Amino acid sequence: MASNDYVDARTCAPCHATIARGYAKSGMAQAFSVPTAASVPNPKPYFHPASGTWYEIAARNGTWFQRWWQIGAKGNRESAGEAQIDFVMGSGNHVRTYLHRTARGTLTELPLAWYAEAGGTWALNPGFDTADPPTGRKMGSDCMFCHNAYPANPPPGVEPVFNGQLPQGIDCQRCHGPGGNHLRAVQQPNAQPAAIRASIVNPARLAKDREMDVCAQCHLETTVRLLPNAIRRYDRAPFSYRPGEPFSAFQLTFDHAPGSGREDKFEIVSSVYRLRQSKCFLQSKGELQCRTCHNPHDIRHGQAGLDGYNKACARCHQSAKLPAASHPAVATNCVNCHMPKRRTEDVVHAVVTDHRIQRRPPANPLAPMAERHGPQWEYRGEVVPYGDGDELYTAVAQVMHESNLAAGIPRLQAQIASRKPAQPEFQLELGDALQRAGRPQESAAAYRAALEKQPQSPRLWARLAMPLRTAGQTKEPLEALRQSLAVDPNQPDVWLNLGLLESQLGDKSAAIQSFRKSIAQDSELAEGHASLAAVLAETGQTQEAETEFRAALSLRPALPAAHAQLAYLFANRGDLEQAIWHFARAGDAAINQFSYGVTLVRMNRFAEARVHLQKSLDADPNQPMAHELLGRLLAEAGKAPEAVAHFREAIRLRPDFGQAHLNLAAALLRQGNRPAAAAEFRLAQSDPDPQIQKMATAGLTAAGK
Repeated sequence: MASNDYVDARTCAPCHATIARGYAKSGMAQAFSVPTAASVPNPKPYFHPASGTWYEIAARNGTWFQRWWQIGAKGNRESAGEAQIDFVMGSGNHVRTYLHRTARGTLTELPLAWYAEAGGTWALNPGFDTADPPTGRKMGSDCMFCHNAYPANPPPGVEPVFNGQLPQGIDCQRCHGPGGNHLRAVQQPNAQPAAIRASIVNPARLAKDREMDVCAQCHLETTVRLLPNAIRRYDRAPFSYRPGEPFSAFQLTFDHAPGSGREDKFEIVSSVYRLRQSKCFLQSKGELQCRTCHNPHDIRHGQAGLDGYNKACARCHQSAKLPAASHPAVATNCVNCHMPKRRTEDVVHAVVTDHRIQRRPPANPLAPMAERHGPQWEYRGEVVPYGDGDELYTAVAQVMHESNLAAGIPRLQAQIASRKPAQPEFQLELGDALQRAGRPQESAAAYRAALEKQPQSPRLWARLAMPLRTAGQTKEPLEALRQSLAVDPNQPDVWLNLGLLESQLGDKSAAIQSFRKSIAQDSELAEGHASLAAVLAETGQTQEAETEFRAALSLRPALPAAHAQLAYLFANRGDLEQAIWHFARAGDAAINQFSYGVTLVRMNRFAEARVHLQKSLDADPNQPMAHELLGRLLAEAGKAPEAVAHFREAIRLRPDFGQAHLNLAAALLRQGNRPAAAAEFRLAQSDPDPQIQKMATAGLTAAGK
C-alpha cells in the first residue's frame, strides 16, 4: 500500500473550489511568500538609534534587497552592506519579516521588519533592538514549521538547509494531514463518500483535545523566553506531526512554575495558551474551541468578522439577560471589552487580540513598551510541564537554558541512569549543562557517553572540544574539532572555532587557514571575517586586515571588535578623525576607552579625553597609565587635588612608575609642598628613562634641593 504522502495542495482546489477561494485570503495562506512591491508598502529608510545604523528596502533589476549603513566621519556611508530578500514571512496582518537564503541554503531573518500598527511602521525584529544588531539570524525548522507548508525535502542533519523551491504559505494539509490517500480514494472507480471521508482528517470530527491540538501546533506558545518553552521529542523529525495524533507525542510543552509571577504574560503566539485560562473555556468543558469563533476556511475581518464573534458570544451570553447599565455596547462589540487588542510583550511593535476572555479589559492595552533585554528578564526557577509530561524531558527542560541548572543537573543524571535512553541528545544536554556549571571534566565525560551512541556525530565532536579546552588541555580539543571536520568538512562555525583555538595556542598560520575555510563556506559570517582580520593585524598584514574588518562591518555594521581594531589601525597611521569615529563605536571595554582618550589627547581635545579616560577607569580602575594620563589632564585643567589623587593611585598600582612620580612631584611643587615634591623627584630619578631622570634632577633644583 502506498504511503500517505503530502501532495501539491493545488490539487485540492478543483473539488473544494469555494473553500480554496476563501482560504486563499486568510493570513495562514499568505504567511510565506516571495517579495513583491506589495510586501514593501513603505520604502522610507529607517534609522535605528541604538546602533547608529540606517536600514531600507529597495528593488534592483526586479530583485528586492535589504540594505544597511552608517554615516561615517566625513559624512559618507560606512559599514554598508545588503542582502537579497528571497522570502517574506508573515501575511502583513500584524508583521512582515524578510528572509534571505544564503549560498549554503540556510535561511536568515533580516533585521528590518514591517509592522501593521499605526497604518504601517518600520522597526527591527525582536532581539535585534540592541547596540550591536546582527544582519542575519538563522531560521530553524521550528520557524518554518509554523509559518509555511512543509518543504518537499525536509532538511537533514542539525543545520536546517532549505534548498530548491519552497511552498508558499500554509496549505490544507497542515490541518487535514497528508492528502495522498485522499487523492487516491477520490480517483478510485465508484468511490464511496464514506471511504473518501475516511481517507483524510477532518478536525471537526476529532475528539475535542485532538481538535485543539491541530490549532495548538502553531498557536500555542507558553512563552518566547528561553525556558525552554517546548522540546521536540528526539525520535521525531522536524515535520513529522500529523493532525489527529496527540501533539505531545511530537513535542512537549513547558511553562514557568506557578507562583513565579509570570502567569499573566501576553505574547504574540499565545492564543491557545490565553484562551485556556478563560473562565468561558474552563466552564465549557472542552466545547469552546477555536472553531467556535473562527472558520479557518474563511477568516473574516472588519464588521463581518465582528458580527461573527458577537454571534459566537451570544450562544451562551444572551443579550436579553445582560444588565443594560453595564453593557451599553451590548450585542454590538463584545470583543472590544472582553478580548481587546493588546501590545505583546515579546514583539513590542505588534498589536494582537488577547484570547483570554476577561470580565474587564486591562488598563492601557496599547501603551508603548521597550524591548526587554538583560539578565533581569531571564527566568531562574523550576520549569514545569504544560499539559502532558515526561519526566526525562522535564529534567532536560531544567538545564537547557539554565533556568534551573543546579537542581536540574542531578535530576537529569538520575533520569538518564534510570531510563537509559538510546538517543544521544540527553547526554549532549547533560554535557552542555555541566559545561555551563563549570564542571568541564564531567561535561567531557557526558559528551563521550553521547559519542558512544553516535560516534560519527560532527556536532558531538565539536561540543567535546569545549570542556577539554576549559580544562586546560591543548592537543585534545584540537583533535576533537578536527575529528568533527573529518566527519563533515562543511561546517563554517567549526572551522571558525578551530581557528580561534589555533590562534589562542599561538599557531597563527594555521588559524588564518582555518578562518579562510570558514569564510569560503559562509562568506556572510561576520565573526569569520573579524577573526581573520584580527590575526592578520597581529602578524603585521595590516592592509589585508583592514579589508577583512570592513567585510565584517558590511555584514554587522555595529560590531564593536571590528570598530576597535580599525580604530587602532587608523590611529597608528595618524588618521585620527577616522580613528575616533571607530572608537566611538568600539564599546565600553577599558582598553578601548583608554585608547579613545589617548587619541583625543593627540588631537588636543582634552575635555573629551578626560571623559573617556574616566570611562576606562570605571570599567577597570587598576590601570596605572590611565590614572597617570588623566592626572596630567586634570592638572592642566587646574584641578590639582583630583590630579594628585590619580597620580598617587598610579603609583600605588605601580610603585616604580617614574612618570607618575615626576608628575606628582610637579603637582606638589605647585601646591608649595617642597619636601614632598623633592621626595617624589628623587623616586623619579630611579626611572630607567634618561629623559625622566633629567627632568627629575631639574625638578629637584627647582624645589631647592
